[in-house]
Order: sequence, then structure tokens, then C-alpha cells
Amino acid sequence: MRAVWTGTIGFGSYAVPVKAYSATEEREIPLHQVHETDGGRVRVKRVCEIDGEEVPPAEMVRGYPVPGGDVVLLSDHELASLPMPARTIAIRGFAPLADVDPIWFARSYYLEPEPAGTKPYVLFSEALQQSGRIALVTVALRRRETLGALRVRDQVIVLETMLWPGEVREPDFPFRHADVDVRPGELRRAVNLIEELTGDFDPGRVPDRYREALQALIQAKLDGAEVVQPTAAEQADGVTRLLAALQESAAEARPEAVVKAKAAASRAAKARTTAKRAAGRGRAKTS
Repeated sequence: MRAVWTGTIGFGSYAVPVKAYSATEEREIPLHQVHETDGGRVRVKRVCEIDGEEVPPAEMVRGYPVPGGDVVLLSDHELASLPMPARTIAIRGFAPLADVDPIWFARSYYLEPEPAGTKPYVLFSEALQQSGRIALVTVALRRRETLGALRVRDQVIVLETMLWPGEVREPDFPFRHADVDVRPGELRRAVNLIEELTGDFDPGRVPDRYREALQALIQAKLDGAEVVQPTAAEQADGVTRLLAALQESAAEARPEAVVKAKAAASRAAKARTTAKRAAGRGRAKTS
């Protein structure tokens, strides 16, 4: 794994140096959008909606839209100059895990101690486990301060980034305000059914049927040679465009050299034409 963040955990008089690693990864089967007729990859271009031209990355900046149509431009340099919190996971308090609704959690990161911080790391981890609490923290990730929680999983401290209060929507659905009649007998049967199906948490026992079916479908098409090879003409066209772009760049950089090269090519073409005509007259006289 590759560390995505380095910093410290601020715990009392301790500053525990740690590295953060993404605790999860997407395992989706990659499916690209391609041209049905030849299998060519369909790419998305970044195009300016004003002039319709493709915009190179060097000309892109952030923009804040203002009511009325104006836009406030913010460069990467300006954003980098904004005050950022120190690279510290600052502990703000502690709370029972049961008090935190999972909807608040965003992403999970494993925290590994630097060698010099192993002892205070283990001390803090053991203290969290024995207390039955999680630590509520703030941390700066990706140029933004966010809420977070520290918990322990398999003796490893896990940073759970959290959403801010304004980022969790309120489910204002009509049924919440309706008077729904739930009979005691129906509720009892539902509870009994839940208890019958209750067991130890084991996500591995639930098959990923869609992934398995998609893999089987792809393999069946491979076995039946139902594949498309992007045509050589497309690849050649790409090479042609590249050569044309290089020639254009060379023309802008050394126009006199290009003129000479074109003149030489023209003279060579005329010489070939003259030679062919002479050869043709020679065959005519022989016959």
C-alpha cells in the first residue's frame, strides 16, 4: 500500500507520528465506453462552453459561480496560499461508537505508526479499546479540514473521515408524519423473523452475483471469439495526425528549413517523373 497522508495524532502530551493508507478499494470490473462499429475507445474532452474549444490542463483554474452569471477565478497558487491546519489529527473529544450514526462516515484510512511512535500508538489504541469509545477529531485532507473519528480494528487505529452537519440531508418523507397502524402481532412476527435470521457478521457469505455473472458473460464472449480489435486504419490515422502536428510545429520553429525541405522534395519528385518519361520513350523506340 502507498501512504496517502503523513502527520501526527495529537493525544494529550503525545504527538504520535503516523502514515495514513486507504483502507478500502473498488473492485469493479472495468467497462469502458467504446465505438460499437470498431471498438475504439470513446474519450471525454474538456471543452469550453463559450468557444467550443478543447482546453489544455495548463489553462484550467477553479471558479466560483456568482448569481447573475459572473465567475470568481481562483488559481492553484491562490488556493495553496490559504491557511491550512497543521498536519495533525487533533482530538476534540470522545464518544460511544453507538452514538454515531454510520451515515456520518465517509472514507476509512488505516493509520500506521512511525517506528519512533510505536509505543504511544499502542498505548492510545489499547486505551480506546478498553474505554469502549471512539475519538472525535479534525484533520486536514486534500486541502480541506474535515471531521473524523478514530476507532480500533484488529489492533490498528482507523481514521474514519466524516461529513459536516450541512452535508447530511434530512429525509423529509410524508410517511414520517402519517399515523401508520402497526399491529402488535405483526410487529412480533417481524421481530421473530429477524431473530431467526440473525448470526455472526460475515460479509463473505453473501455472493456478489452481479460481478460473477458479468465475469461469466465476458468469459463466454472470449471463448466464442466475440471480440473486436480496433482497426489498423484508426491507429494509422492517429500516427498521421501526430506526424502532421510535428510537421506544423517544425514549420513554426524553423520556417526557412521547411521551405528548403519542401523545395528539395519537389525537385526529387520532378526528377522521378522525368526518369519515368525517359524510360517510357526508350521502351517505345525498342518496340
